[in-house]
Amino acid sequence: MVVFSQYVTPMDRDYGRSHTDDNSTNDVGVGIKEIGQGIPMGIAAANVQGVAAKLRSGVSAVEIQFPGVVRGARQAQTPGMYGKEQRQALRELAEISEVNMTTHAGFGIMGLAGMDQQGNFSKEQRKVAVDEIKRAIDFAADAAKGGSVVVHTGEFQRPISEEWWAQDAKAPEGYRFKQYEEEPERAVIRVVDNRTGQVVQQVRKNMEVARPIWNIAQSDYTYVAEFDDPELGIRRGDRVQVRRGDYVNYEGWKVSLKERVPEFDPDTGRFRVRREGWDDFVTEAERQNKARAIELGISVDELPPEERVLPEEAFLRATLQINEGHSKGWALEYSRYFDRYKKELEKLKNAREFYHKLEAEMPEEERWKLTKQVGSTLRELGLADIPEYEMPTQIIDRQIRRLRRELEHSRQASTSQEQQALDSQTTQMHIESARKYALKESFKSYAEAGMHAWETTRHKHLEKRPVVVTMENIFPESYGSHPRELKHLITGARSQMAQRLVKRGLNPDEAKKTAERHIKATIDTGHLNLWRKYWNDDPKKSVDQNDAEFKRWMLSEVEDMAKKGMVGNVHLVDNMGYQDEHLTPGDGTTPVKEIVRILKKHGYKGALTVEPGAAATTDVSDFHGVMKTWNLFGSPVYSAHGPVRIDRPKGTWSDIQYSYFGQTRAPYYIFGAYAPSQDWTLWSQVPFE
Repeated sequence: MVVFSQYVTPMDRDYGRSHTDDNSTNDVGVGIKEIGQGIPMGIAAANVQGVAAKLRSGVSAVEIQFPGVVRGARQAQTPGMYGKEQRQALRELAEISEVNMTTHAGFGIMGLAGMDQQGNFSKEQRKVAVDEIKRAIDFAADAAKGGSVVVHTGEFQRPISEEWWAQDAKAPEGYRFKQYEEEPERAVIRVVDNRTGQVVQQVRKNMEVARPIWNIAQSDYTYVAEFDDPELGIRRGDRVQVRRGDYVNYEGWKVSLKERVPEFDPDTGRFRVRREGWDDFVTEAERQNKARAIELGISVDELPPEERVLPEEAFLRATLQINEGHSKGWALEYSRYFDRYKKELEKLKNAREFYHKLEAEMPEEERWKLTKQVGSTLRELGLADIPEYEMPTQIIDRQIRRLRRELEHSRQASTSQEQQALDSQTTQMHIESARKYALKESFKSYAEAGMHAWETTRHKHLEKRPVVVTMENIFPESYGSHPRELKHLITGARSQMAQRLVKRGLNPDEAKKTAERHIKATIDTGHLNLWRKYWNDDPKKSVDQNDAEFKRWMLSEVEDMAKKGMVGNVHLVDNMGYQDEHLTPGDGTTPVKEIVRILKKHGYKGALTVEPGAAATTDVSDFHGVMKTWNLFGSPVYSAHGPVRIDRPKGTWSDIQYSYFGQTRAPYYIFGAYAPSQDWTLWSQVPFE
């Protein structure tokens, strides 16, 4: 008895799937129908016809990927290069081929914080990035009729060893992850000016800074305030409580952080200064956070992230405070004689007026006598070595010019130093860790993208398949790659989107659910495996044992995200744990099957996309990467080869064209446009040569 398969494309998607309840041929529960192919436009396909050719290979799911950003090019296309007719053609092509389609926004977008290649942040760059996501959302609505829109994370660069999740007391040297051996001691942390987003300084942990030893109270006491201090909330006449360790001035009055003064050593006549390192600023940050929490009437643990002082901020403020103090000191030095010069100038001007009249009234031949007669008067004004041949007005004019130059120098020099001190003080108010600044910008941007996905879904009536912004874990060197960071981005973005939705009239519960529906994660298995190179191996364990421990960590992180329903898209990619080479799943060290098994266990029903890469270069074609992935998941792959026999329903991997590689026999079958017609065959089913 012969049963004929029915299929539209050369690859029958139902082939190899058992007819059991789980509709699967393997232990994962995934078959040909669920594993699709990524199509980077301009690379794997040049146009709509190129996409159609990919579909004829037999995949039932594709992710239309856009390598280009802003203005497209032939090999780096953007969503904007596809107009209404082409989008309609893609939509109809997907419908007639029964293909699920998802979308990948521009590869060149690395996070939505607005970071440029120099590590600075700008509102303009953030706007460009968000707009790229929005037009990918529009494309997804038009061509794919909803579904996932993948967005690269990578909000900012940060030292891995400084992250809380990288530090583990049970790990070797206390670090689970670190980028290089000396990173914990030499890490570089960026600090920005939150007015501009520009990097003010890169703080290095192994640097020291000279800093005053601040004058602090040595015991608890009280005093009655003689002046108002608005910053500390003190009014004249208040009884002020001073606690040991509070900053106080030389009169014992409590002062604010910016008004603190250094200790004075009466024995040396100098102010006390010392060198401080990173640990000192960790302590300083904790001290300031504790003080801030007391002001707000909450515990330190309840202090909001935006209110917390980080060590790098305390470090840079210390440097700026030194600059501020230096400028203030010179400002005082330059202005020290200003008032005296002004008074002397007034005296000289009055004297000049007196002698001008006197010289005018005296005969010319007698004027020379005036110098001798008034010499003592002029010397009282600070004039010495008075020439006998000059008139008093000439001498006074010269001295007036000198005093005016002194006044200008004093004014200019002192004012510029005051300006520098004020600029330094203002900068201190606006310095912010790049982490804090970038995350605020990222949350806002992803929330904005999520809102656009929500509005587009409603406008296009795509409620059955809503548009979902899915953040992809990117390379370990940038924020967003680690699963904990990815979850933090998703949680923060959802929270901001929910706030926006409440302002639009949704109740809080509905807003929360809507945000969760439109903002999720894309798990890239290959990017996740790249953490292996930064995993801090235990020297007491073998390579296999360390590999196994890393694998357990990876799977546990995936499971946590799956349990929380955060996963909205999956890229099936492999590598050897060093670089993102895009090997075919199963050809590297990534536990791809185990990851998918966990996702399926917790109800994941989204796309599973094989991203082309090495298979397109070192293998026969990118489609062979898909075929080999099907085989990895236990689904026999075949090409057009006639009817399926009841007595041999599944076929084997050795039956397909690719399997002849390295063998002496010729291939049995070929696939795609080159497949011969099977309208007439021998009764024995022997393939034609």
